[in-house]
Amino acid sequence: MYELIILGFLMRAPIHGYLVTKIINDMIGPYAKLSSGRLYPLLAKMEEQGLISPVEHEGHAQTDGTEQTAERRHRVFAITEAGRVRFHRLMLDTTSNLGDYQRLFWLKVTYSDSIELSERLHLADHYMNYCQSHIFHIKSELVELQQQVEQHRVMSEEQFAATSFVMEHILRQWQNELDEVRNWRSLLAHPTHGPDH
Repeated sequence: MYELIILGFLMRAPIHGYLVTKIINDMIGPYAKLSSGRLYPLLAKMEEQGLISPVEHEGHAQTDGTEQTAERRHRVFAITEAGRVRFHRLMLDTTSNLGDYQRLFWLKVTYSDSIELSERLHLADHYMNYCQSHIFHIKSELVELQQQVEQHRVMSEEQFAATSFVMEHILRQWQNELDEVRNWRSLLAHPTHGPDH
């Protein structure tokens, strides 16, 4: 997820490592936080893999790709061609991290201006199916649970009421996800009222 966020922002412009931390924390907060101690090793690994590279920053260029300020030095990174290829692959990957794909999908929407319209539509269609699969699964499980309770008394009425309440809550969340991705797809289908391209 963090690799996608970093590459997504670098697709737009070179950026300071410390600013990457701030942006990521603004996006995932307020309780989840990415520390500098976790980010900088990731940036170093991405640089080693040739996905990003330090660049000169206008006005304060240093020969080692850092920017000199009165207080401290900040490295400025840009995406490489290999990084662009990796970003594109991550954006179109719909099979990895399926357990966390809900959050990952909306991050992809954030950077969807960097891919073709047909690819955005593909992502939207895939996520609609993903949401529908969750909705179908929960509805089926609710029916099965009710049958188990009626036939085998696997839990008390109070336990069933609490369990079904939670499952219906999750069902409503997935229905909302489905409605939102349909809205986004509708914007894509009518570009004069929504995203570019």
